[in-house]
Amino acid sequence: MRRFNTTGTCYAEEHYMVNIDERVQQIKKMVDRGDYFCINRGRQYGKTTTLRFLKKALDSEYTVFSISFEGADDTFEKLDLILQYFFIQLMQECQTSEKVNISSSALRFLKRIAGNSIFKIKPTEANIFNIISNLCKKNKRKIVVIIDEVDQAGNYDAFIKFLGILRKKYLSREQTPTFHSVILAGVYDIKNLKLKIRPEKQHQYNSPWNIAADFDIDMDLSESGIKGMLEDYESENHTGMNTAKLAKLISEYTSGYPFLVSRLCFIMDEKLNKNWTEAGFLEAVKIILNEKNTLFDDMNKKLNDFPDMAEMLRRILYDGEKISYNPDDRSLEIAKMFNFIKNEGGKVLLSNRIFETRMYNYFEFEAEKNGGRDNEIISNGSIDKPLFIKDGHLDMTKILERFCVHFNEIYDTKDEKFIEKQGRKFFLFFIKPIINGTGNFYVEAQTRDERRMDLVVDYNGDRFVVEMKIWRGQEYNERGEEQLAEYLDYYGLEKGYLLSFCFNKNKEPGIREISVQTTRGQKTLVEAVV
Repeated sequence: MRRFNTTGTCYAEEHYMVNIDERVQQIKKMVDRGDYFCINRGRQYGKTTTLRFLKKALDSEYTVFSISFEGADDTFEKLDLILQYFFIQLMQECQTSEKVNISSSALRFLKRIAGNSIFKIKPTEANIFNIISNLCKKNKRKIVVIIDEVDQAGNYDAFIKFLGILRKKYLSREQTPTFHSVILAGVYDIKNLKLKIRPEKQHQYNSPWNIAADFDIDMDLSESGIKGMLEDYESENHTGMNTAKLAKLISEYTSGYPFLVSRLCFIMDEKLNKNWTEAGFLEAVKIILNEKNTLFDDMNKKLNDFPDMAEMLRRILYDGEKISYNPDDRSLEIAKMFNFIKNEGGKVLLSNRIFETRMYNYFEFEAEKNGGRDNEIISNGSIDKPLFIKDGHLDMTKILERFCVHFNEIYDTKDEKFIEKQGRKFFLFFIKPIINGTGNFYVEAQTRDERRMDLVVDYNGDRFVVEMKIWRGQEYNERGEEQLAEYLDYYGLEKGYLLSFCFNKNKEPGIREISVQTTRGQKTLVEAVV
């Protein structure tokens, strides 16, 4: 029986997979052109699986050496050790791979080079040039080299020299034979950032790999691709799922991040006993948001290692700050490299809802550690939690009522400018411990701005839409009420919630209930003013 895989390389005969044939053919075109390029994507983005399928697609035309630098850290301190490791890896690939089409003379030459246990040939640039030229001359086919996990070497000057040698060889390819194509794969963008970035060291931008072709191929899993995978699964398991609906939900929450797609499917299939319903999906979301895994551990580490990037993400999440994408902005480029953000029409958006919620968790935890008023509002949410839950259902009106009380107790009116910028963060801090463990929330990307945010809360089968906004006068407020009412139509809800942060001294704080007419009927809005 096939299953959904979230650990290591995927194999079509063992695992349910989104079909990536089109992606592989796009990459093959780059190889056919003789491009040298980097595939850099976030952790667990399907890079190794893609490279495996690429090798199979290339094997009939090329001699393909597919090697990995994983676990070879100490090797990269000296150039001779790197070269020895590199050629030994090529040799081992010939011995262990299913199919490496290499000529007998090239194989004998490679054995001789790899057999030098201390790499007796002095590793000068000229000698390395000759080795590569001789290997390529002796082989009948063009040689393609694929190096995975290249991050392992990226922090060593010797590896930069090794890349410089490959670069010079590429530039002189018309005079002497060399590798037809070289593909490097890892998280860090070797082309632009002088290899692996270490936050504690000075950042350098001179690249030894500026010959690399742009790699713009989309590696996200599309909604249609996810649907095809679910249909494949359904043809064998007959669960009765609505494949189109589930594919849409998975795509909306993950934006096609491969690990997250597979993980949610794995949870619904194996942990929730094939519960392929919307309720099952939301339960899977709850599970993944509360589990500890290497992807989220790595995210937290990156947020801690790069404080400027973390602060930029915090402003997007809590302040609704609209940031234009600028490739020269270091924090943006790093966040994009880790697939924390995406560039959509020149605007910076969080890459997916799952990452967004985990980032909320991170910032809430940091606030708790640091104490102060942020921690006080979090504590109030935790203490008041029993007041808001009855028979397993959430009372959002009571939540808004208590939030108004706590907010006015904690935050003084003299902090007006500060509160205007931070008010919505306080509500998110307040509600997080209330729904934690049972529900989850996300902010609709299209409404995230400095004036307005629409928060969607899913709790035990119930859904709530809460619009958070800054008071800008009665006319603006009425428009907000109409927008929220229309949004309720989209979700098929009859009641919505409006939280206004008002600094007009004539405006009465508190809770009121109003009715708004929409094209689909009457809607009830509960408005809280602080």
